[in-house]
Parts: sequence; structure tokens; C-alpha cells
Amino acid sequence: MWIQKYENRMKNKVEGNIGEVLSVNFLKKQGYKILSINFKTKFGEIDIIAQDKDTYVFVEVKRRETLKFGRPIEAIDYRKELKIKRVAEYYLNKTKNYEANVRFDVIEILGKEILHIKNAFM
Repeated sequence: MWIQKYENRMKNKVEGNIGEVLSVNFLKKQGYKILSINFKTKFGEIDIIAQDKDTYVFVEVKRRETLKFGRPIEAIDYRKELKIKRVAEYYLNKTKNYEANVRFDVIEILGKEILHIKNAFM
């Protein structure tokens, strides 16, 4: 039983990493500068921190193969948004970017389709 749970957890981690690699490549092609990948704090983690001209963009990546459990973006609830905002605030304070323009995006990967949702939440 525990072996199955471990295998599922490892499969999810690999799938998540693939989604992040696809997202980083997508953002680079759009002209974004990648500042950090998997930025971790005691509050939580942000998948990608990028810069779009003069705006810091905090990106959550969600990937699914099918719509069986809904769209990938639907997995981001209010609590997840709050975590992302806290980590973003920590990053900006740490890098002394107190007055930075900020945006929160989601990259949704469904099968082979990539959808970049800008200003997914405020």
C-alpha cells in the first residue's frame, strides 16, 4: 500500500517538473527573464519567478493530462493564492524590491496545450 502511494507521489513530482520545464521554455520564448524556479520558503513555494519588462511575475504551474478532475487552474484555491502572495512578498523584501510592479499568473497545461493566464489573481 505505501509503495503505491510513494510511486504516485514520485510520478506527480516528475509530471510537475515536466510542466515547469515546459513553462520556463514557453516564458523565455515570450521574452521573459527567468529569475528563479521552485523558490521555497517556510511559507510555501512559487513555481517560477520571472520578469516581464519592469514587472515581477509570480507563476503557478498546473498540469493535467485530461479534464477528468477539471481544468488545472481549478486546483488553485484561495489558500493557495494566499501562500503564493506571502512567498512573493518575502521574495520582494529579500531582494529589496519594495516598490516593484507585481503580477500573479498561472500557466495551465492540459495535455499538450499551454495556456498562459495573466493576472490570474490579485
